[in-house]
Amino acid sequence: MKKWVKKLLVGLGVLLVIILLANFGLNIWLKTRLPDYIKNNTDYKVSYKSLEVDLLSGNILATKISVNNKNPQNNNVIGLQGTIDTLKISRFGIYDAVFNKQISSSDLLLSKPNLNVILAKPVDDKTGKKRNPVKFENIRINDGDVSVFRHTKQKFLSVQDLDLYVENLQLTEESVEDKLPVVFDAYDIKGKNFFVRPDDVYALKIDAIRTSDGQMTVDNFQLVPVLDFEQFKKYYPKKNKLFQFAIKKMEFKDLVLKKNKLSLSNASFYEPNLLMYTTDVVPVRVKKPSDLELDLENIKMSNATIQVMKPDGNKLLYAKNLNVDVNQLRFDKETREALIPVGYKNFQISGRDVLFSNHQDFTIGIISLNPKKGELRNVSVVPNGSAPEKTSMNLLTDYIRFTINKWDFTDKKMNLDVNEVLMSRVKGKITAGTGKTVNRKKQNFNGIQFPIIIRKVVLQNSDIIYSKNNQPLSFQDLNATVNDIQLINKKDNSGIEAKISKYAVSTKNFGYKTKFYNMTAGFLKLDQNTINVTAFAMKPLVSRAQFIRMIPVESDLYDITANQIAANGTWDLFSDQKLIRASNVTIRNADANIFRSKIPEDDPKEKPLYSRMLRSIKIPMVVNDLNLKDSKLVYEEDTPESAGPGKLTFSNFNMNVKNLNSAKIKGNPTRVDIKINCSFMNLAPLSVNWNFDVADQGDRFAISGRTTNLPATGINPFIRPYLHVTATGTIQEMLFNFRGNPKGLDGKFNLKHKDLKVTILDKENKDKKGFLTAVANLLVKSDSGKLPEDVDVEDVERDPTKSFFNLFWKGIEQGLKKTLIGINIDKAKKTVDKTAAAVKNVKQDVKEMKASAKEVGQAIKKNPETEKVKENDKEKKGFLKGVFRKKEKSETE
Repeated sequence: MKKWVKKLLVGLGVLLVIILLANFGLNIWLKTRLPDYIKNNTDYKVSYKSLEVDLLSGNILATKISVNNKNPQNNNVIGLQGTIDTLKISRFGIYDAVFNKQISSSDLLLSKPNLNVILAKPVDDKTGKKRNPVKFENIRINDGDVSVFRHTKQKFLSVQDLDLYVENLQLTEESVEDKLPVVFDAYDIKGKNFFVRPDDVYALKIDAIRTSDGQMTVDNFQLVPVLDFEQFKKYYPKKNKLFQFAIKKMEFKDLVLKKNKLSLSNASFYEPNLLMYTTDVVPVRVKKPSDLELDLENIKMSNATIQVMKPDGNKLLYAKNLNVDVNQLRFDKETREALIPVGYKNFQISGRDVLFSNHQDFTIGIISLNPKKGELRNVSVVPNGSAPEKTSMNLLTDYIRFTINKWDFTDKKMNLDVNEVLMSRVKGKITAGTGKTVNRKKQNFNGIQFPIIIRKVVLQNSDIIYSKNNQPLSFQDLNATVNDIQLINKKDNSGIEAKISKYAVSTKNFGYKTKFYNMTAGFLKLDQNTINVTAFAMKPLVSRAQFIRMIPVESDLYDITANQIAANGTWDLFSDQKLIRASNVTIRNADANIFRSKIPEDDPKEKPLYSRMLRSIKIPMVVNDLNLKDSKLVYEEDTPESAGPGKLTFSNFNMNVKNLNSAKIKGNPTRVDIKINCSFMNLAPLSVNWNFDVADQGDRFAISGRTTNLPATGINPFIRPYLHVTATGTIQEMLFNFRGNPKGLDGKFNLKHKDLKVTILDKENKDKKGFLTAVANLLVKSDSGKLPEDVDVEDVERDPTKSFFNLFWKGIEQGLKKTLIGINIDKAKKTVDKTAAAVKNVKQDVKEMKASAKEVGQAIKKNPETEKVKENDKEKKGFLKGVFRKKEKSETE
């Protein structure tokens, strides 16, 4: 044998003997001196029944161990107190323990430990000084009872009958305060009566936990507040939510806790019950949000119940029998700032009896949702309080379904593309709010990527009433389809508006009720290009006497029907750029009765001419052809002195209006031409041509017309009731051609008549006043001759508080006076004024009326009532004015 080999073997033998002697000596030293050494050089007092140490491997085996802190008040180190039946440590870091005061081991076995652990005080952020952590690669606990306390002595965690195996466990004060309380790679656990106190508000309780082949089962999980809601609001005034959460049973696999991340897979939660209280407090924005991340592979909840309570104790959200299935649910830095702060691959939600309540209660009998579609059945919406400024609904619907093309998040913003929304058999009422809100804040839609697309909305077989300002609009058997809706954010961030390109609506028994009218239609159908209405009616809800008592100033009362209304063209009534462009509007077989009483006071407001009224329409609008066909118009008017209303009738009424517009569409002509052909009083044809230019700021107009072969008796139904006058004879032809503006009109007038005479009656319209009749007929030319000359209608002034037709009939009146009375008009006016005053103020007895014409004239001059009427009624110049007077239209004409 070579010498160097012999020397090597001798050296190894000597070294082995030295190690064995050292190991033997160390064990003797550990048994006799280690407790004192630990006591003198560490923060703990330790005793044990037996202790064996292998110096080479670092393995330690001890039994019947008792451990305590030397200084229980020192919260800079982890506190230990209790007993351990058996302790086995593999590859114990003796050098680190002695020289670095860091406890570490590859494997730790604790058998029947009964320990209280007090965590060290968190590291001082200002000094950055780190505490000495406890690190174990693997830890095993058998049949243990362990309690962990914070450095404040508040219980943090406890468990009984614990059987635990954990790989690569790390437990430090840093992990408790900033991240997760424990960190490990793999685990196997079984125990009872778990308790965790994560903070000063909540406590976590678990009856039992067990694992098998990586599958963990948790029984009776409870997260409960340690103080009631009133105490919570008192001691935490800046927090706005308090939770209470219970799960009868949950199962999951592959739990991983690493730094600030918790991940698991195949989690099932049975009968979870979440209760959340809310306050009115605006949550304080956290400067540094939590770094906690969740990665949950598959999550299932069965038969869940959720309740969210309002600050006043009423329910905000309630749902039961919820079943939820989510794939790849995650919560991390990327998702936490999105509108929905979680990410997912897929989900399926179903449930029953879902309630959401704000100023209304939304109840859903059955709900089913996933990222591609949703179904809601037996849905109801009812008001639950008084919020008049908000729109409220009282609706029931059998079925709502929607399908989604796209629903995802890009750059922390939600993208939503809805394919179709279907609502079936919606019944009930929608009441519009007043819109009056105090300190209305602009809404924040930063989490939404606009536009939101809804490609189709369908409403089927519904009965809906929409009411605004106590004026209900009702639809029966309503069917509607709306295509290509774009929801966009308003420029002032006040809300969301809709852009709609295509729609179709049909309804039966349409109705709209106002203060005075009930408007109905047997059938209504419209889309963006056509409108069809049949059996339209606008009927008064009050009698004429009631109407007169209800209105403060003169106004018209309408009673209108029409067999059919049809329109063709294009119009946009939903976007900010509203537009009406109709090629044709036709109204057939209309029957309109217009009643006006002169008993209420005159309306003092200025009445704009039609060109100005059209120009004031804000929407760009043009109607190429408006046709009124085969219709009838009746106008009735009464005065305080009338014995019933006077009546004008226009039958077989046909009207064509060309280019009705608001002068707001560039390139379109703005002149409006109106042609009217009808039968006046069912006796004579009447034709009218009328035109004006809406763009003309001077509001100039022209109107001309002709009527022939009108028996004078035909106007008696209008003049007899309140003027107490009848006429006979024939108006063979009447022509007029006027031009005017808001100040007045002038033009030409021509009247061909024969045997024209008038009869003046008493106030009861029974007896003829012979003398006054004779005087009136002396002033009237009974025959015009074969070719009467035109007379000039000049300087007819307009009363701005009266309508266009008042000015028009003033022109007719002047033309009649000049034609019938002749050139000696001034003298005739005086006589006629006196005669009219006498008719209205019959103060003389029958004997005076039988006196001579001269005596009567003197009596009229001396009569102070006559002079008073003459001064106060200058505008009513002659009985002929009343004969041909047209109604005073309201400001809305």
